[in-house]
Amino acid sequence: MKYKSLKYLRLRTGREHQFFEDFRSENYVGVSYGLNTDISKHLFENWRDFNAKYIDEIIKRSDGLKSRVGAGLNCGVIWTLCKGIQTGAVIICQDSKKYYHACKVTSNYYYNGNEPHHRRKVEWFGKPFDSSQMTNELSSSLNAQNTLIDISKYEQELDELINGNSAMKLVSADPSIEEPSEFALEKHLEDFLVNNWSSTSLGKKYDIYSEDGEIVGQQFPSDTGPIDILAISKDKKTLLVIELKKGRVSDNVVGQIQRYMGYVKSDLAENNQEVKGVIIGLEDDVRLTRALSVTSNIEFYKYKVNFKLYK
Repeated sequence: MKYKSLKYLRLRTGREHQFFEDFRSENYVGVSYGLNTDISKHLFENWRDFNAKYIDEIIKRSDGLKSRVGAGLNCGVIWTLCKGIQTGAVIICQDSKKYYHACKVTSNYYYNGNEPHHRRKVEWFGKPFDSSQMTNELSSSLNAQNTLIDISKYEQELDELINGNSAMKLVSADPSIEEPSEFALEKHLEDFLVNNWSSTSLGKKYDIYSEDGEIVGQQFPSDTGPIDILAISKDKKTLLVIELKKGRVSDNVVGQIQRYMGYVKSDLAENNQEVKGVIIGLEDDVRLTRALSVTSNIEFYKYKVNFKLYK
């Protein structure tokens, strides 16, 4: 049966996908973070109100181990799953064998007092699929370490995968992209930076943001879209927003990183933390130079590709 979704999300089902079988067998999806209390009376229409209500509570329940950034991220996941998505949304989960499964949300929020998860009932449908059947862009997004991410922009491809039409190879038609070849290269650059962070100049001063030993700073969710990389200085005094230019119009990328920095400053940073930004691209240009000349706390880093072939 074909199903046209209202929205798509990807949900991580615990470490090593430990909760997937429970979700599948009992027809629900859920999140916890130790907030084992009924939150139905506090699922406000605005997620910021929910964060204000529960950030300190999550920090307290973690014995103070979580930062405000981590607790805010946890609150955002809980609110989004329990309130922020409509009945009929499609959620993609992965099992321990790395296959993806799709389910449709069929109920509003509910909480079983004896169980840890804040839940939504779901209906599973379609055959499982794996990364070999999807575009590199979708595969990379699904691998992000964040618990819950919005993947609605891949709706057409996911519809095809769920309906059994494998090997979809779609080409991005984003009008903000000036250089498609640069865009393709920098999609791989993001993963390269994360995997080789310690050997970069930024890695000497900053760490990619992590929670509970897992990197969550790649494709970090915000209220205006995912941040390419969120890092924190080793002395914990500075949060760094990193945005790859990805062939985009310079005016667009500067405006985007400013919006991300505003979100981090408003919703995540402690009172004693400052927020800085870095744009990384293959080349700068006059528009980028002009925009950054009147913008504080944002720097531009140029990268070079060094390709050698040896016999």
